[in-house]
Amino acid sequence: MTSSELWTRATAERYDAEESERSSPAFLAPALDFLAELAGDGRALEFAVGTGRVGVPLRERGVPVVGIELSEHMAAVLRRKVDEETLPVAVGDMATTTVPGEFSLVYLVYNTITNLLTQDEQVECFRNAARHLAPGGRFVIELEVPPLRFLPPGQVAVPFDVSERHLGFDTFDLAEQILVSHHLTRDGDDGRYRRSESRHRYAWPAELDLMARLAGLERERRVADWSGEPFTEDSTKHVSVWRKPV
Repeated sequence: MTSSELWTRATAERYDAEESERSSPAFLAPALDFLAELAGDGRALEFAVGTGRVGVPLRERGVPVVGIELSEHMAAVLRRKVDEETLPVAVGDMATTTVPGEFSLVYLVYNTITNLLTQDEQVECFRNAARHLAPGGRFVIELEVPPLRFLPPGQVAVPFDVSERHLGFDTFDLAEQILVSHHLTRDGDDGRYRRSESRHRYAWPAELDLMARLAGLERERRVADWSGEPFTEDSTKHVSVWRKPV
């Protein structure tokens, strides 16, 4: 077991509704195009497959997908959508859990590597990806760039969403490289709000490149988003691809 925080049954049951915008065909199309091209004729392994937001439509595109998921509750929601034969899921952590066979693609989306709260565990995640990849296969991570440039001296909080139904902000422990995401989400129309928070270990792009090197992977590409826009010093996130040498 890693240090990742577990998704509860209640959180898993709400997940698809709360992420409905990110689950729409229009939103997912660039990511699915990107991943399907890298998978080619091979199989794909999704670390932290969750409720299948990406894995299920990628499977519908004809890419055989296998998942690893720490939360049994998230996996149970996925199982309502597809059966085990269509999209097998191993319940376990993405740093150490293994599944049979080799893959042309291992991928990890939506900042999920930050669920691993230590650098050692994040390094092991890269090693686990390399362990599953066939020679020439790719490991892909989608991750936000830590927004520390928005922190003036003495400030430890940065808002990331201020809307009618949701207030979200991150607080930072700069010494430990830990951020806590805080959420106030409106429940229904009676004016009540639900509060939640989650811990994450943020990592810089260059730090991930070193983790990849420790795992025997070579950086092949880094772009600002799934559409392939160039990654610059002003990019707020990146999609990075590392390749296992032949």
